[in-house]
Amino acid sequence: MNDQIFETVVTTLSPEGAPHIAPMGVRYQAGRVVLMPFKPSTTLSNVLATRHAVLNLITDTRVFAGCVTGRRTWPLLPAERIAGQRLACALAHVELALDESVDDVQRPVLRLARVHEASHAPFMGLNRAQAAVVEGAVLVSRLHMLAPDKVEAEMAYLQIAIDKTAGAGEHEAWGWLQEAVAAHRAKGVA
Repeated sequence: MNDQIFETVVTTLSPEGAPHIAPMGVRYQAGRVVLMPFKPSTTLSNVLATRHAVLNLITDTRVFAGCVTGRRTWPLLPAERIAGQRLACALAHVELALDESVDDVQRPVLRLARVHEASHAPFMGLNRAQAAVVEGAVLVSRLHMLAPDKVEAEMAYLQIAIDKTAGAGEHEAWGWLQEAVAAHRAKGVA
């Protein structure tokens, strides 16, 4: 398997039709998209139940930061060929169908076939602040596993890219991440 991981946002639907939005690192293997969600997870449950997902390729890092800080409501549009929804802000999306699942006690492997792909807007490139927000979102998602001094050092380093290259969206996302780190720190002190 290709160990290169690409940060994306996966949207799924519950069997009842409720949308779920989750940032997720994915791998590409032999034309398929490979997801390895942790157990338990809503994404895992939804894909196993409906056998579909949508891979959203985005540059609006507020979605990454928002999802890890409790802001999971983002504008959605219907998928074109599967029962699913895509992010309205997606530059491109890939509609997926479950091809194979391999159970694991911690991280099952889901291999999904591409059903349909569409581009919606041009990719203009990334700025360093976008990368910093994505890295900050990963840190926030792992606050319960990381030492406070590591989190502080990483956030301080990432702040440099925010200060030098962030636009309004990145500043907003970074603020959400800073609030989450501060709230986590306050819980540890209280």
